[in-house]
Parts: sequence; structure tokens; C-alpha cells
Amino acid sequence: MLNLILTESALETIPEKLWKHPSIQKYAKLRRKHPRFLMLDRSYHHRAMKSLEQNAKRGRPDIVHFALLEALGSPLNKERLLQVYVHTFNDYVITVNPKTRLPRNYSRFVSLIEQLFEYGRIPPQQTENALLLLKRKTLPQLIREIKPSYVMAFSRTGKPYTLEEAISKLSRENKPVVIVGGFPHGHFSNITARLANDVVSIDPEMLETWTVTSRIIYEYERAILLPNKRLSKII
Repeated sequence: MLNLILTESALETIPEKLWKHPSIQKYAKLRRKHPRFLMLDRSYHHRAMKSLEQNAKRGRPDIVHFALLEALGSPLNKERLLQVYVHTFNDYVITVNPKTRLPRNYSRFVSLIEQLFEYGRIPPQQTENALLLLKRKTLPQLIREIKPSYVMAFSRTGKPYTLEEAISKLSRENKPVVIVGGFPHGHFSNITARLANDVVSIDPEMLETWTVTSRIIYEYERAILLPNKRLSKII
């Protein structure tokens, strides 16, 4: 079982300090919702976000959307050998049920996540087996709950490894965790980096979150011979 954490993800509702900004007011009126129930999105709120701390790392729900589509659609997830979590910039954790089928349409995805932040779970009325479950939680708390045998973080500032070398190391562990940044710019916080047994770099250039996610999952599938096992079912 591979545990994937999209970490410090640029996924959050609009902070209270921005509620009265003209562009936020206009957007809220258009959406017919109070700003507290709306996702912060740089595409719409760029001007308002300039006053936010670490604003370059925030307001990109699309990154999480793309990465989750890659992860949940993978053969590894279909075999129930993948558990995905989303840790957000302001310390919430979304536990993603492997059975979840997210909307392909970005606007529908944003509406779903807004509902999740409002009610804490999707579906809101279901008391058990939530598809998405939101809780206030730090990354160290999440790591302690998972109790991994090994934690590997992927960052351009890490030690150079080929992806094959990195995943070969992971595949020998019984409960590995991989940490991938869910933000557009910058680096992991010191808190995040210290949680990893290894911080590795698989390319000299910055790669998109969803690209790293899909490559990790595919290489892990190869390392555990999953393609062969799945194909044997139809031979």
C-alpha cells in the first residue's frame, strides 16, 4: 500500500481578511455565496491575494484537481493499493476514499470542495464511508496516524535520484509514504522537510505536481509488477 500526500496544497476557502476586498465582493455576488464558502482562486482573486502571507503558494485548486484525477484513475488505486491524502496550506487534511470519482469539470470540482469545507464530508448526510472527509490536522499529526515505515519527499532541492532508484527504495517498504507539493511555487516548509527520511530530486527543473504524481504511481506499479498481475487476469 502506497500512501500519497499532496502537501501544503494551495486549497483553501477565502481568508477573512480578504472578504471586503472589491474583487472578492464582486465574485461572491456572482456566485451568490458568502466569501467564507468560496475557494480562493488566483484566476479570480489575484489582486486581492497580494496582501496574503506566502501568496505565491496559495489559491490554486486546479493543482489538486489534476493530481487527484491522475491518482484516482490509476491501476494502483483500482487495485486498492493507494491511499491519497490532501494536506492544505492552512493545515486541513482531506482523506480521499479510493472509490471516489471526482468531477472532470473544474467548476464542478470547485463546487464539490466548497461543499466539503462547509460540511466536512462528502456526501454531507452520509455518516459512514465518506468519499471525502475533511479534518483540521497538521502534517505531523497525519504522519503519526499513518505510522509509515518510510517517508520520501519529492523536491527540486533534494538529493538527486533517478525516479527508478527512488521508487525501488520505496517498493521495499511495507508502509511507505510519498510527499508531493500541492503548490505552484516555492519549497516545502522546514516542518515538512524534517518529516521525511529522504528528500529527493528526480529532475533539475520544476515539474508540475500532477506530472510527479503520475510518474511516481506508474513507477511504483512497475516496481511491484502490477501491470503483469493485471494483464494476467485477461490472458
